[in-house]
Order: sequence, then structure tokens, then C-alpha cells
Amino acid sequence: MKALDPEALNALVGKMLGDLGGAFSVPTVRIGYRLGLFHSLHMDGSATAAQLAKRLGLAERYVREWALAQAANGYITFDEASGQFGLSAEQAMVFAAEDSPVYLRGAFDLVAAMIEGEPKVEHGFRTGAGVVWGESAGCLFCAVGAFFRPGYVNSIVQAWLPAIEGLVARLDAGAKVADIGCGVGFSTLLMAQAFPNSRFIGYDFHAPSIEQANAHALAHGVQDRVRFEVAPAKAIGDRDFDLVTMFDCLHDMGDPRGCAKHMRTLLKDDGCWMLVEPIAGDTPQIGNPVSRLYYNASTMICVPTSLAQEVGEALGAQAGEATLTAVLRSGGFRHVRRATEGPFNMVLEARP
Repeated sequence: MKALDPEALNALVGKMLGDLGGAFSVPTVRIGYRLGLFHSLHMDGSATAAQLAKRLGLAERYVREWALAQAANGYITFDEASGQFGLSAEQAMVFAAEDSPVYLRGAFDLVAAMIEGEPKVEHGFRTGAGVVWGESAGCLFCAVGAFFRPGYVNSIVQAWLPAIEGLVARLDAGAKVADIGCGVGFSTLLMAQAFPNSRFIGYDFHAPSIEQANAHALAHGVQDRVRFEVAPAKAIGDRDFDLVTMFDCLHDMGDPRGCAKHMRTLLKDDGCWMLVEPIAGDTPQIGNPVSRLYYNASTMICVPTSLAQEVGEALGAQAGEATLTAVLRSGGFRHVRRATEGPFNMVLEARP
């Protein structure tokens, strides 16, 4: 048995107290989002617990404890002299500004969904079975959609599409686009709003996601040039697309290589496949906060989802560029490059 290092133990316990504090905050933060507590502090200004409770018609004693918890978290400010709670500009970016690139409501909902799905994933550990997408938790797909939305709002049109040479001009002129694995449709609708001359079809194998996507299209008034269909990637029958996009989904597929081969048949000869995947190295990346998030999410969501499908290759959310490039080339895409990247994603361009 190795000798105990008291300093190392104290450092680990200190780290765990911080981690557990974050974990304990998940239910209280979700309540704050749902009940409009963060929103009120942002839009209506600082307030005492009693004032905040009165604004929202809530019980003051609960609100007071909640506010002190968020102040202890560092998520809201607290002025002891006046008893007022508030939001700094930076805190508002995370907890109140819905189109901020770091608005994290979806992340907290995603944590709750992963905890809800824990028994089914544990069963997978014991048996090797997968967990069917949409069956691990009540609305995992809603949480995933909300988690990715801020990044898509701030990146797809502004950075990712322009990183592909000639693509913006083609979309401006009018292109046919397939957004595969579109989920509830945020990515598809953002592109459709930016490029009104193009036509978009969003595909996903999960029927409840497509139901929500069609409702979103109707609400945004773009149903004349956007439609959503329930279809697994390898079953899509339409052809002659100028662009195929996949946002954060190839690694979740059971047969990504079979998918890549089928994508080649969907594209025009001069078409492009734009693949957005979680940022990752080609060897295990241990010790940075982004890979920590992705490895844990991959254990609870991505790997079980893939294992529930045919082949079940289970690339995981940290597959890395080399592995993804090999998958794309196996499908007949000879030209693959990293077009751009951000703190959470890499964008690969694949052409025949």
C-alpha cells in the first residue's frame, strides 16, 4: 500500500468540495431559471429577497435561502449592507442573456437528465447493452438542444459556414441543404433564417425531436423553405444536395462509417459535407475542463446511444480529428480538413 501524502489528500478533498458545491447547485440553479429569479434580477434590477419574492409571487423564505445559495456559488452578487442581490454583467451572460454564447441553462438541465438516466446506463455497464436515444430520461433531447443552442446561435452563420471556401456565396445564391441529426431544429432554422434563397431539410431518427422542429419552423414562419423528416442517416432517400451538415451527432451514431458512405451518395459531385464535432485531441486529453465535461457526458449519453444502434462503434464525444478523418475517408471523401475550431468544437470540411 502506498504511503499517504497529507498535502495531496488535502488538495484532493479541497477539489472535491468545489466539485460537490457545483453538483449541489444544479437543482437550485434550475429552479432559479424556471421561476424567473435570474431573469428578474437581470431585467428588473437588484432586490432584497423579500422584494424579489414579491415581484414573482413566490414564498420569501425559499427565495432568501435560494439567493444566499447562489451568492455562495458566486452566481449572483450580494451586498450585505443593503441586503440586495443582483447580477453582474458577466453573471448575466451565463444566467440571463439567452443568446449569449455562454448561456448555460441547457447545461444544468443536461446534468439532471444524465442523473435521471443513471440506472439505465449502469445496466449497460453490467450487460454491454446500449440505451436508446430518448429513453434514458424524460426529455434528454430537449436538454441537449438547449445546451447546444447558444453555441449554434453565435457560431454557425458567423464563423463555421464562412470557414468553408465559397459556401456562403453558394447559400446566398440558393442551395439545397440537408441538416442530418438536426434534433429539435435549432441549427437548421438558424441557417434558413440567414439564407432565405436556400432550401433546407432537417433529418433525425427521433420522432419527438422532429415534432418539435416542425413546430419551431411554423413559429418562425419558414415552413415554406424548411421541412423536417423522421429518418435515420443511412435511410435518407433524397439526393443532389449542395451541402450536408451534421452538428455534434456523428459520434453518437451506431455506424458512422456506413453513414459516411451514404453521405457521399447524397451530395452533388461538387458538394460539401460540413461536420461539427466536439473539440478533442488524437490521444486522451486528461486535465482540461472541456475534455472533463465531454468524457463524462460521453459515458452517460454518447456511448450508450451508439451501442443501442446497429454496429455500435461508439466513437464517443472525444473521438479526435484523426479518427473522424479516417471515418470520412472510408466513405469516399478524399479531401478532409479542419476548417476552423472554437473552445468546444472543431469543424471539418469533407469533399469527394
